[in-house]
Amino acid sequence: MPPVSFLEIPPAEKKLIQRRLLSWFGKRKRDLPWRRTKDAYRIWLSEIMLQQTRVAAVIPYYARFLEKFPAVQALARAKTESVLARWAGLGYYSRARNLQRAAREIVAGHGGKFPSEYEEALALPGIGRYTAAAVLSIAYEKPLAVLDGNVARVLARIGAVRGDLRAPALWRSLEAEAQDLLAQKTPGDWNQAMMELGATVCTPKSPHCKECPVSRWCQAQKLGIAAQIPDGRRKRATVKLTLAAGVLLDPQGNTLLLRHENGDGALFSHLWQFPALETSARAASDLKKYLQNQLGIAARCALTPLKTARHAVTFRDIRVRPFLIHVERLPDYDGARRVLLHQLADLPISNLTRKIADAAIHAVKKID
Repeated sequence: MPPVSFLEIPPAEKKLIQRRLLSWFGKRKRDLPWRRTKDAYRIWLSEIMLQQTRVAAVIPYYARFLEKFPAVQALARAKTESVLARWAGLGYYSRARNLQRAAREIVAGHGGKFPSEYEEALALPGIGRYTAAAVLSIAYEKPLAVLDGNVARVLARIGAVRGDLRAPALWRSLEAEAQDLLAQKTPGDWNQAMMELGATVCTPKSPHCKECPVSRWCQAQKLGIAAQIPDGRRKRATVKLTLAAGVLLDPQGNTLLLRHENGDGALFSHLWQFPALETSARAASDLKKYLQNQLGIAARCALTPLKTARHAVTFRDIRVRPFLIHVERLPDYDGARRVLLHQLADLPISNLTRKIADAAIHAVKKID
């Protein structure tokens, strides 16, 4: 695998690359809320939220989360359920759990301040090499280069590097080259400029080479292969699942929610969910048996079909067949929660559960 070609660029040229990109960033950067602060907690929060999530989706969650937890101390002392409720809908809930675990470690062991040393930051739950470098460079101006998908793509195109960029040896090479090109005096702005370039100009498909401030040094652009780099990654085959879910409803409008901490709740992010199971073509029959065996609901209970919901989680394509089930009394079940159907938004629930709830609320309104 050929190495990235930055080391062949004379030091004076590297300085010119740095000046060009930093000047471009100063003029063209997006006005994002986490770019208006040097508070390590807020920068860290944004980096965690932005993992595998689009900027536009993160902005409202970022604001709402900080309204509830404006400082690391507030996050550390909060109930986990309250943290998850503010995260609900953003997905990848292990991020929120690790965020709070790290906050508690920061309060207990670092005086309530995000550590400024790389190894100490790396030791926190949910903090990897990229996140540690991003927070420390932006908040504390530590000379640490970041490497994420955007930066790796920029480097690979400049060096005309083919192959799977995530392959360990190549990724380590890219890390070394990112560090070599780093603007030592302004590492925070430099890292953000590299990420901004990858996100807005050097995009995965149809890169805007004519708008690129460093295109004169791009080997892929000169060779006419920028759109072919990086090589496509082999995706995991899609797994199709069908679930049956039961929305139990008593005369007062209360419903029953369960929470599975083991593998059974993974599709619902281990948050509050309606009783559900994986099924086949006999969704209603399978659900009746499940409700009878697990919750003691009489097999003769009527199941009213609701609007089918579709949901995608990583490689899973999920089709949910929900049913509304009117009961005189919600069953007693260890660890279950009873809540008014229209108040589910106050609880930590996944988008999948929210879709089922919306279908049930719509059906109830039609009946009323």
